[in-house]
Amino acid sequence: MPSSHEFLDHPGPIPFAHRGGAKGFPENSMPAFQRAVSLGYRYLETDVHATADGVLVAFHDRTLDRVTDRSGPIARLPYAQVERARIDGTEPIPRLEDILGSWPDARINIDIKDEPAITPLVETLHRTMSWHLVCITSFSTRRLVQLRARLPLFTDEDVCMSLGPRGVMALRARSYGGPVSKLVRLAATGIACAQVPHGLGPVPFVTATFVEQAHVLGLKVHVWTVNKPAEMERLLDLGVDGIFTDDLVALRDALAARGLWHSASPSKS
Repeated sequence: MPSSHEFLDHPGPIPFAHRGGAKGFPENSMPAFQRAVSLGYRYLETDVHATADGVLVAFHDRTLDRVTDRSGPIARLPYAQVERARIDGTEPIPRLEDILGSWPDARINIDIKDEPAITPLVETLHRTMSWHLVCITSFSTRRLVQLRARLPLFTDEDVCMSLGPRGVMALRARSYGGPVSKLVRLAATGIACAQVPHGLGPVPFVTATFVEQAHVLGLKVHVWTVNKPAEMERLLDLGVDGIFTDDLVALRDALAARGLWHSASPSKS
C-alpha cells in the first residue's frame, strides 16, 4: 500500500541491518554500520539511551555490562565515562548523531529504550533535520505517546512511527477474528507500521492473516529479528514489508534470489 512517509519509500521488502548487522561485528558499532552500508544496506536499525548529562548514544542495553569493558547504567553515568567504554573491548559507543552524520543517505530505525532518551532524541532529530530519515519505535506505548506529544507540529505528518505494544497485540487479536477495536483504529491513525517478532518461542507471531489485517489498516509489517534463511523465506512468502536481521549476507541472498534486492551504498562522509 502506498505511504506518505519518505522513510518507507523503498521498492519491495525493506532489509534492515539489526544493530548494524551484529553477526561477526560488535553490535551498534560504527564498523558494523559501515559493513552494512558496504554490503548495500540502506536501512540501519539501532537503539538509543541518554547519558546522565543528556547525550544520546546508540546502544541497546540500559547498562554497559553485557557488551562493553565497563559497567553501570547509562542513564546514571556522564558521557565522559560512557565514551570511554569499548564494545567487545574494541569499539567506542557511537552517538546517534555520529550515525546520522556519517551516512546521511541511510535511513535509521530507532528503538527508544528508556524515557530519558525522548527529549535528547527530539533535540537531535530537530538539530540534524533528520525527521524524514528515521522511523521510531519502542517496547513502551507510553514512550511513543510522549515522543509524539513533543514532535514539532510541522514535522508530525512526516515522522514514521510504529505501533506500540498494545496496538500490536490488538492487531494480533484482530488477525484471530477479534473486533477492529477502538485501540487499533486509534493506533493506526498516523502510524505507519507494525514492527513485530517473527515468533513467540516455537509459535509463529506473523501469519498470513496478521499481514492481511495490517495491510487492511494501512500498516506495513516489519519483522524482527530473523537470522534463519528458512524463516526469511516464509515471511517473504507471506508478503511482509521488511525484515530485521543480524545475518546481512543471508537476507541479501534471500532477497536477491527473488529479484527483490535493491542495493544502495550511501557514501561515508
